Amino acid sequence: SGAEPAAEGRPRPAGRAPAMSPFQCLARGRGLRDLSGDGGVRKEELRPGSGQAVPPAASVAVKYTGYLEHWDEPFCTNCYSKSPGLMKLGKDITLGGLEIGLLTMKKGEVARFVFTPDYAYGRQGCPPLIPPNATVMFEVEVLDFLDSDESDAFFELTAEQQDTFPLQKVLKVADTEREFGNYLYRKRHFEGAKDRYKRAFSILGRSPSSEAEQCQMDASKLLVLLNLSLTYLKLERPAQALAYGEKALEIDQRNAKALFRCGQACLCMTEYEKARDFLVRAQHIQPFNHDINNELKKLA
Repeated sequence: SGAEPAAEGRPRPAGRAPAMSPFQCLARGRGLRDLSGDGGVRKEELRPGSGQAVPPAASVAVKYTGYLEHWDEPFCTNCYSKSPGLMKLGKDITLGGLEIGLLTMKKGEVARFVFTPDYAYGRQGCPPLIPPNATVMFEVEVLDFLDSDESDAFFELTAEQQDTFPLQKVLKVADTEREFGNYLYRKRHFEGAKDRYKRAFSILGRSPSSEAEQCQMDASKLLVLLNLSLTYLKLERPAQALAYGEKALEIDQRNAKALFRCGQACLCMTEYEKARDFLVRAQHIQPFNHDINNELKKLA
């Protein structure tokens, strides 16, 4: 029947179905999809997303607004935040209905959910904000997500346990951490981005067992080092930006990005001769690169 059990201590006249709450009536009336099989989590897609659905234990960036019945104003929302941070399912997001709902959503999707008390705040509610036995409605938009399950599990291991991981898994973890850093960088959270890049770099120091492994590790390291160099420039710490740029050049001495970052760092430190040297080398590799040429003009 899908009907809710009667509230405790309140007798129900024989033969009458329990009264549905306004949100449950809405869910039924609009034909919201039953995700939980017992009517406890219902979904209406308002705008489709694209790509794969959010995987379990992912870290997601969402905009959400929660509504109580008979209230016009939301009881919770993060829609006023310019760039909501990443939250991990099961750790930062613990509302049962919301977890079930998010696992059906894709990037860019907007959906409306109705959660019965068992999938929301329970029989007790959450005083003083959420009354007992509250059915709630959430509108949710998935802005982005990262499949961070393997990466998070890896960093909970001891160094000895990490060393037993096959290289391909280590490279995947490093790549996830770098993606995390990129996400934070795009949101202009440079301090957080730097920490993620450093975490990625920290696991790429193991001894390779073959030349092929060395090449794979170098390729992964190079990307992280370039990211670190750029992030330290944004943090106005040019000495560190130069150090990481030079580490990148140890892997690939003809890397135009690394030469450019080193040139920018030297320029910030007013080491003009060194800056010119790096930038001229970068220009030889990419003669039509506007950014390189513009930096050189500053030294003219």
